Amino acid sequence: MTSAAVYMRLLRYLRPYVPQTIMAVACMLLATSASLYVPWIVRDVIDGVLVNKDILLLNAITAGIVVVFALRGFFVYGQNYLMAYVSQKIVIDLRESLFRHFQRLSVSYFDRSRTGKVLSYMTNDVGALQGALAQNVIELSTESLTLIGSLVAMFYLHWQLALLTLITVPLVAQAMKLFGAKLRKASGAMQQRAAEITSVLQEMIVSVRLIRLFVREEYETNRFMRENDNNFTAQMKAAQLSATLSPVIEFLAAIAVTVIIWYGGREVINGNLTSGSLIAFLVYAVNISNPVKRLGNVYGNIQRAVAAADRVFEVLDTLPEIEDAPDAMELSVVKGDVSFNQVGFEYRAGEAALKNLSIEIPAGQILAIVGPSGAGKSTIANLLPRFYDPQAGAICIDGVDIRKVTVRSLREQIAMVPQETILFNASIYENILYGKLDADKASVIEAAKAANAHDFILQLPDGYETQIGERGSQLSGGQRQRIAIARAILKNPRILILDEATSALDAESERVVQDALDKLMVGRTTFVIAHRLSTIQRADKILVMEKGRLIECGRHTELLDAGGLYCKLYSLQTEESL
Repeated sequence: MTSAAVYMRLLRYLRPYVPQTIMAVACMLLATSASLYVPWIVRDVIDGVLVNKDILLLNAITAGIVVVFALRGFFVYGQNYLMAYVSQKIVIDLRESLFRHFQRLSVSYFDRSRTGKVLSYMTNDVGALQGALAQNVIELSTESLTLIGSLVAMFYLHWQLALLTLITVPLVAQAMKLFGAKLRKASGAMQQRAAEITSVLQEMIVSVRLIRLFVREEYETNRFMRENDNNFTAQMKAAQLSATLSPVIEFLAAIAVTVIIWYGGREVINGNLTSGSLIAFLVYAVNISNPVKRLGNVYGNIQRAVAAADRVFEVLDTLPEIEDAPDAMELSVVKGDVSFNQVGFEYRAGEAALKNLSIEIPAGQILAIVGPSGAGKSTIANLLPRFYDPQAGAICIDGVDIRKVTVRSLREQIAMVPQETILFNASIYENILYGKLDADKASVIEAAKAANAHDFILQLPDGYETQIGERGSQLSGGQRQRIAIARAILKNPRILILDEATSALDAESERVVQDALDKLMVGRTTFVIAHRLSTIQRADKILVMEKGRLIECGRHTELLDAGGLYCKLYSLQTEESL
């Protein structure tokens, strides 16, 4: 997409704020008109006051100057305030559009993208657009109006001299075109480097305990310094281009002023032009050279903004991989029968995570899934709520292909308690309420009691209003897990996924959490992905997976009697526990 096309797309966000923009433009016109009147005053002072010794005209001119600059100050304030308002609103709208779009994008997008890069879109890139939408628009409009108004005045004063002055315009245009392309490329690299810095910073914050444990503070500092230096290099490349553009344009403007002085001086000597008109012409010529110079700077800034807008629009143009079918129906009340029919799935082409998986789970039963790492256990959990879609086969709930129902209604029927508990930096009450936002306080408390969380919550300083910190850092692992279980209980789903929900807990915490899970599983179709086989002995059916294939299926005692992989895994864990 060309720079003009990107910028025009960006300016579409002005539509809701047309009245404010029109008022800002009106203020610009009036402020610029006041500025353009100043050289005319200079001409009148020289040709009228100084030549004719006219005191009355001098008094009128001085009074006029005060009035003109007072009005100009008022209009400059209006244009700056209104454009700042509009630009801030557009930035807010862009951030909201990005955030909403991130909510629509599939899980696979975030799997492929570094967290810091995603954050950079919302901070660095959108922030870079603010100047393009406020200060740059003001300068572009003001300087353009000044340029046009000055040219009109110059042609009125002496059209031959004005034509001679314009010989530098094609040269300036060519310089801006040449440097503009390079600036856009350099600005894109600069934004990318800024994103890398954000990524390294985000990784450091998330992994701070690991960094301390392995004593890698110096290593991480060096990694940050490398990215910081790369960012500096990219910044200086863009600064070098901007710094080169400005003097080139100034030199061309100086040529134009030299021509004016030489040819205009001859016209005054020959009596074809008054001294006042020549001085006014020179002031207007300076008025042209300054806008041309500033337009060069603005053009460079706009190229940087276009590079940032490119990245933002690239995200907004990314289509979700998981979307509702055109005729998708609502999945309302379900029994909870689940079936996988010849399901095949690959995260990467040629590397099968699941191969021809066919299973049936009647409503209300507990299905346990076991197997070594990489067997495909978590893939089953990812496919059921449509975080991904299988490349082959179908997954059905109550006999309906889940691709034929709306994603929202499907996920309303499912809750998950993962191994790594996800909690928000909010109160315990708000974290439980997340399961059902319209639930009353009594329901939240009942869910906490069912999850064996109520008693420890009451012992905290602020009870349910206790702030638990980022990712629940103020709570123990068992406490965090019970909050997550309470959230799932409050949601009251028909289908439940437990992804190694107790594997990271100590024996005492596991006992309390497992008791809460047993309550949660009652009457629900439950998928239990388990590492500790001792926790799934009461499952109605156990799937044994290996390299994406189902190799054994049955109850605990049946699989032990079969003497296969399950028996081997169970024996190893039993020996380890002795």
